[in-house]
Formats: sequence, C-alpha cells, structure tokens
Amino acid sequence: MLNGYGVLWVSIGTWLRGKVLQAIFYMIISDLAIKLSLEKGIIMATKNSSNEIKITRVYDAPVKMVWDAWEDPKKVVQWWGPRGFTLTTQIKELKGGGTWIYTMHGPDGVDYPNKTKYLEVDRYRRMVYDHGGNDIQKPLFRVTVNFSEENGKTLMDMTMALPTPEAAEQTRKFIKKAGGDSTWDRLAEFLVKESNNQEVFVINRSFQAPIDVVFDAWTKAEQFSQWLSPTGVSMKFFRSDIKPGGSTFYMMTNNTDITMYGRISYKDIERLHRITYTQQFCDKDEKISRHPLVPTWPETMLTTVQFAEEAANQTRVTVTWEVSGAATPEEMKTFVESRASMTQGWTGSFDKLDNYLTDSGR
Repeated sequence: MLNGYGVLWVSIGTWLRGKVLQAIFYMIISDLAIKLSLEKGIIMATKNSSNEIKITRVYDAPVKMVWDAWEDPKKVVQWWGPRGFTLTTQIKELKGGGTWIYTMHGPDGVDYPNKTKYLEVDRYRRMVYDHGGNDIQKPLFRVTVNFSEENGKTLMDMTMALPTPEAAEQTRKFIKKAGGDSTWDRLAEFLVKESNNQEVFVINRSFQAPIDVVFDAWTKAEQFSQWLSPTGVSMKFFRSDIKPGGSTFYMMTNNTDITMYGRISYKDIERLHRITYTQQFCDKDEKISRHPLVPTWPETMLTTVQFAEEAANQTRVTVTWEVSGAATPEEMKTFVESRASMTQGWTGSFDKLDNYLTDSGR
C-alpha cells in the first residue's frame, strides 16, 4: 500500500502500473488535443469556464523562489512533468515572445518534443503561454498562470483553456485517472528541498463534496476504513481513537496472501483544516515492526493532511508525507525512489474515497 498507510505493493506490480499509467496519460492527452488543435487552430483563451481546467496550489515558499523554479532551466528539469518523466531543455527564454524548446522522456523510452511560446510574461506575477506544440503540430492549449504572495507563501492560480467543453471534460478524466497533476506536487517537493534540504512526498486531489463531509471521511473510523486501503485491499480497525493524543491499530489485507498491521498516532487535529499523525508497521500484537516487503522502508512516517474549500461543493486535500525521526541513507533512498509508487497507491485510495462520497450521497 503505497498510500499513507505504508505497504508498498511493489511485489504485485503497483510501481509498474503507476509508470505505465503516466505514459498512457501523456499519449492519450496528446492524441486528443492534437486532433482538436489541428481542426480548430491555436487554442485561444475563453470566457466560457466549461472550456477551462483550473488548478490552484499554495506553496510554502516566497513568490520569487516559485518563479525561479519555473524560470531556471537547471531547476525546472527537477520537477516538470508527470512522475516517471525526465526532461531535456534545448532553449528556454521566459519572456514575452520567448520560446521554451524541450523534450519529455517518457518512462517507456518514448520522447515527446515540445515547443512552448510565451505570449505574456510579467515577472513574479503572471505568464501566458501556448503549450504542447512543436515544429509539426500546433499548440494543444493555452495556459494562464497568476502568482501572488501572502505571509511568505505563494498562491499559484492556473487556467488551461481547451477548444470545447467536451475536450476539457475528457482531459479532466485522463488527468484524474493517471495522476497527471503530479507535476504540481513535484514542484511542491522541489521547493521544500530547495528551502530546507528536506525530502517529502506531496499529492493533491479535489473532491466534489463539501469540506465538512470530506473531513469526516478522514476522522470517523467507520468511514475511514471504507476507502483508505488501496484498490483490492480491505481495512479493519481493532482500535480507533481518532483525536489529538489518540491512536488506532488496524489491519489491511487482500484476503489471499497479504495481511499487514499498522498503528497511527495522532498529533494534531484542527477541524476542517489539518490532521497530523505518525504511522508505523506493527505485528499482530501491535509491536513495532518493519515493512514486510521492503525492509529498508523507514520505521516511522509523518503525515500531514490539509483541507481547502475550492468551492461550495468542492474540497482539495493535500497530503504531505515525510520521514519522522532518524533514518539511514539507504532508508531515505528507498523513500525518495518510491514516489511514483506512492502516487499510484494514494490515487487508488482517492478513487475509492471519490466513489464512497458519491455512493453514500455525502
């Protein structure tokens, strides 16, 4: 379980499935958008919000640091693109009329050439660019990104304009299925590393439900157990005391050949805003143990879950995962190299949460 409850299902192919999904996502999106853009020409920004995909993130870094991460080719190479992809930049001129020519290298070994044309750049405030074109195809869509800073944190507000509502809806589905928003999670991880020399894992997901309903799904044991475990895995609590200073003891199993136990210790719960807890693997008697499949996995992990109301009936959840306490270099290496698998595990759990919220009418 490569979500926050720790079992890395590497042995049953989760890591590989995550890699493949990323490649499929990129290729499907490209094919769909290429056809649309060739039919309609360069995609212009539109006032019709149904044609648009909006992404909002708050980064714990000043706006200059966030902007520099976009501007400096040596920095952007460390976070741009879905997990599993790498990047080679030939030219990058972040200015009005400038061009960014680069190649995305997929986990399947396929290269995807790109040419971004910057139409408007107001340094530290705003950029507008056409994305996804190259020498043989027109841009796929137009992107507007606004940056603002408050109390040392940066709000990044992005809008991607597609040619039709149908194209936007299909793109949303593909992004959700394949974890395509991981680019912006990778940016968050890069900024933490840049600021504190600390390794973290970050994942975001938006849910079509009020913030109090989503929060309760994390803090009521009878709801929590319905969705937290990855797809194909069930969860049972032996003890559930979800409050600051409280703890839970649980079992996760696929009901065939894998059964694992774990403990969560809650440090802080701020209703509708934040949950912080540590987690560890245990044996059936609740004695701390190591990961049964990956012995170099760190003993204790710290999880922070943040909730933000994006609209009256839409809530964004941000999960940040980091090593708690001492860890060996080998354990840190295992953690860092497992981010693609963690994304896949959390995506499966979030899919279950989405279905749970829909099916229960919450």
